[in-house]
Amino acid sequence: MSEQRRPGPDAGPRRGPLRITVPSRNDPLLRRLTEVVGGPLGRFTAPGRIDPGFARIERVLVALTIVSAVLAILAKNMCRTLGWGGSNAYIWACYSDWSALFHARGFDANAFAPFADGARFEYPVLMSVVASFAALLVVPGDYDRTLAYFDVNLVLVVILWFVIVIATARSAGRRPWDAAMVALAPGIILASTINWDMWAVMFLALALLAFARDRPLLAGVLIGLGASMKVYPILFLGVVLVLALRTGRWRPLLLVGGGTAGAWLVVNLPFMVANFASWSYFLEFTRDRGAGLSSLWHAWNVTASVLPGAPQFTPDVINAAGFWLFAASCAGICVLGLLAPRRPRVASLLFLVVAAFILFNKVYSPQFVVWLIPLAALAWPRWRDFLAWQLVEALHFWAIWMYLYTGSTDVKAQNTFPEAFYVLAILGHMAATAYLMYRVARSVWDPEADPVRRVGQEDPQAGPYAGAERDPLPHLPWIGRPAGRRPRRDAASLHQTVDPRSSPGP
Repeated sequence: MSEQRRPGPDAGPRRGPLRITVPSRNDPLLRRLTEVVGGPLGRFTAPGRIDPGFARIERVLVALTIVSAVLAILAKNMCRTLGWGGSNAYIWACYSDWSALFHARGFDANAFAPFADGARFEYPVLMSVVASFAALLVVPGDYDRTLAYFDVNLVLVVILWFVIVIATARSAGRRPWDAAMVALAPGIILASTINWDMWAVMFLALALLAFARDRPLLAGVLIGLGASMKVYPILFLGVVLVLALRTGRWRPLLLVGGGTAGAWLVVNLPFMVANFASWSYFLEFTRDRGAGLSSLWHAWNVTASVLPGAPQFTPDVINAAGFWLFAASCAGICVLGLLAPRRPRVASLLFLVVAAFILFNKVYSPQFVVWLIPLAALAWPRWRDFLAWQLVEALHFWAIWMYLYTGSTDVKAQNTFPEAFYVLAILGHMAATAYLMYRVARSVWDPEADPVRRVGQEDPQAGPYAGAERDPLPHLPWIGRPAGRRPRRDAASLHQTVDPRSSPGP
């Protein structure tokens, strides 16, 4: 049971335990599904105010994650037993960069291969460190070291998964059960074992939690570490910039930015000095590569290949077009955040920015879906929309492997996969992501449609911006209020954190 200060404009602070939002009451889909087991939790119960015994939220979430982790292992079991050679990885949809790169990048001979002279490892430096650490654990011996390398990384990913789920639950305020979306997400089950992306997801999830607890400097350090794994966590700075512009509070932006820059330099600077060519290869590879699989640009190039005279996108064109489309998206998100009737939630803005980055990126690797899942759980916690999006992503996941199998050397004529289906799967993934973006953007523009605000909390991730103004830019009088409902000044608490261990099940 936890106590919470609830500041209000017309009354002094109040203290009292908070009720946890119950999914079977709050979510329309889950409310209907629970009818087969007796219906939603009764209205006379008091989640968050009673002792649930063993079945505390975090314990249940960990149990759900264990079930999903077992499914993730089973999804890769054909490759674990038959090997990743030939077209097995495509036929059984069990491809993993871990097994492919173990020999291709020299980890089998040298655990620190990314840092050797002349090394060409196409990932940021901290990901190189993680890959080398896993290789160091695979000691020489007479056994399948490729399988061992995969299993070492798999164990690390499961641990990361636990951390991400718990961090999401603790960031969700009165809705810790929304982290079940992360624990059970089909996208994570299928794609978390492809690459090392879960490390960046963990750093961003912890950064959100640190920011929610009013520790912007720590959040910045975690963002810097995440950006040393994958570039996308750096987008968090844009969200803080929008909130600073809207509220006039600049100190959190300076702390987050300083922490990010400091952590990034501490990690990267030694490698830049020691071997700049190897350190910068990631940047050169990103700049020079063409349209990556499943991107908007690749979908066009595949289509153009069967259209007489249709031009294909070159790397230079993709770099320029992708940059300006993403910049235009960021400008639109910024305007939305500044003109919304109430201060936008951190998770909502972050989801929109990361989703736009994914849509216009040069490549959409199937594991990129894991970037969005924790953000979607915080920004738009509606199971119907979440599961529909995940279904489309699962279809795209299978389509990409069938497409790659069609291009392999041992493909059989009767097993060829129409390229048109692959292009449709890409468009479906983009449309599903854009639909979620629409729902989140609409909840920013119309706060009454926001599932998080409707349960009586303003923004669980607000952190240093909790209690800031809710009108658009009062310190800039030339900005007018958008049309819409005037926000209620007696809304419930602006910043709430609860102990997710203190509630019974859903």
